[in-house]
Amino acid sequence: MRVLLAEDDLSLGSALKAGLAQHGFQVDWVRDGVAAELEMLTQAHEVVILDMGLPRQPGLTCLQHIRQKKINTPVLILTAQDALSSRIEGLDAGADDYLVKPVDLLELAARLHALVRRSHGEVQSVLCINDVQLNSTTHTVSLKGESVDLSMREFDLLLTFMLHAGRVLTREQLEKHLYSWGTEVSSNAIEVHVYHLRQKLGIDVIQTIRGVGYVMSQ
Repeated sequence: MRVLLAEDDLSLGSALKAGLAQHGFQVDWVRDGVAAELEMLTQAHEVVILDMGLPRQPGLTCLQHIRQKKINTPVLILTAQDALSSRIEGLDAGADDYLVKPVDLLELAARLHALVRRSHGEVQSVLCINDVQLNSTTHTVSLKGESVDLSMREFDLLLTFMLHAGRVLTREQLEKHLYSWGTEVSSNAIEVHVYHLRQKLGIDVIQTIRGVGYVMSQ
């Protein structure tokens, strides 16, 4: 799951990026408000963590600008400003959630997963399609009730397919969901991951749409 982190504090940003990576997130990290707005307008992220006190442009201004331009990516504000008025201001500007620093990493990860689920019309942490069940909180997958061992990348790919069930996804779209900036991606990486998912979950779990991409049928 690809996340945009907008945080100017180097020690906190580094810690959040490393910690979220351990929870399966692919994190792109920017350190000022201008860069944050540009990323939100031009790149595909499942969710954004936005600090309010960014240099060059406040986080609140970034949020107002992207909402004005109909960018609906879920945004979680992470800030040291804990006054009720600041929370109300952030939520009124279009934030989907609000956390005050210092933050517990487990709570942050859980809230990010919840925001992504809600953005796709899902409320529960457990997704079920046919005989496949995925729990985004515990990072577990089962097939007909039997546990299936997936790598982190395979799990992320399956989650992407299940959140977009019934929609054809191109290889480029899948790469954007799975890989953060600067990650070297081999030309057949998606094909290899899809092959492994089919080996573990069944040949028909993901269909190839020739010349277009892949789809998981509902």
